[in-house]
This record gives sequence, C-alpha cells and structure tokens, in this order.
Amino acid sequence: MLVAAAVCPCPPLLVPDVAAGAAPELDAARTACSDALGVLAASRPDLLIAIGPADLTGSGPHPEGATGTFEEFGVDLAVRLGRDLGTAAGRPLPASLAVGAWLLARTGWANAPVEALGVVETLETGRCADTGRALAARADRVALLVMGDGSACRTVKAPGYLDERATEFDAAASRALGAADTGALIALDEALGHELKAAGRAPWQVLAGAAQGAGLDGRLLYDDAPYGVGYLVAAWS
Repeated sequence: MLVAAAVCPCPPLLVPDVAAGAAPELDAARTACSDALGVLAASRPDLLIAIGPADLTGSGPHPEGATGTFEEFGVDLAVRLGRDLGTAAGRPLPASLAVGAWLLARTGWANAPVEALGVVETLETGRCADTGRALAARADRVALLVMGDGSACRTVKAPGYLDERATEFDAAASRALGAADTGALIALDEALGHELKAAGRAPWQVLAGAAQGAGLDGRLLYDDAPYGVGYLVAAWS
C-alpha cells in the first residue's frame, strides 16, 4: 500500500548545471523538493517508484540503474536511477524522470530500491487511477516520487502563452495536493489540462489512484510560477 508520496516539478532548470546563471531562481523549489524527499525516507518504504510525464518513447517502466542525460539541454551531465546494478543499458530516462533521478542522487537516496514509470501525458483519468492502484499493490510499503508541472500558460511569456483558465486550474491542483484530496485530483479535467500544457495532470491522477483508501495527510511546500509554469511541491504521509 502507499505510505508516502513526494510531489515535485520536473523542469530541467531544476538542475543547476542546466539553469546555469539562473540557478538561484529555483533555490526555494529545490529546498522544498529536498524536504519532500525527506518525508519519503522517513516513511521507510520497501519500494520507491518515481513517476513522471513522458512521450511514447519514454513511457512505461524503467528499472533501477536506468540512466538519463541532459544533453538535449546543452549540458554534459548523466544521472542514474538509484543503484548501479551493473545491468546492460536500456532505454534512457525521459527528461522528467532524469530530473527525478537527479533529485534522488542529490539527497543521497539509499532507503529502498527504486523503479520508475513514464506516464503518457494524455493518459485518460480512469487509466491513471488504475495504474496508481496497481503501483500501490507492488509492496507492503510503497512510496511515490511524483514528477510533474502545472499549467504552462500563466503569463504571456510562458511556453503556452497566457490562458486565463490556467490560474484556477493550478489553484485547484494546489489545494488538492496540499490536502491529499484524491477525489479533487481525479476531478481535474484531463482535456483542460492538455490545453493548458499541464504535464503533471496524469502523474497526479496516478498518485490519486495509488492513495485511495490510504488515509494520508498532505502538506503543500511550494507553489509558484516563476517562468509562467506552475511548479508545486507537496509531501503526503
């Protein structure tokens, strides 16, 4: 069953080497992510599963030891998911899970085996919830690292330009994540989320499926949109 979850944004800019001179702008977000991962460690899970948005090539399971890079963002930096098990290299981690792997390495994660799952951003709400329930059944004590951004339409300089609906969409997600409200997460409109380029919608709804009946409490640790994209950090335990 699910015993804890950390929700973090997944922009590659979270990695200082990628952000370069702009790195200090996300220092507060990095600190919040570290705090959320501390909640995961304290939960003493048997298995940690990182989930994040991905295209078709990066969707599906990624084993412990899988690697990713930030070369497409102009940075010669490689990351590994959890331990190096000496297995042959498989598919590279999608960007969202590479950021997740970087966060885990940054905090020195060594509390439990780690796996990952790339979630197609357009995955239907019902299938998201079903996926979450299956993940929660993987071990007696499962923890999730949930990577995903809110809308990318909060300002005129945002990647998706300004959409007046974006603020309320992100506010609804923020309230739900802060309260560990699985029903409110399931209620997020998948079509609207797609229009607003909210990459976190599907991973958040996977979390909702995993947490149904778990009785977890939530705490919102960060809520901002520094580049016109909603970045949320929350911890559930």
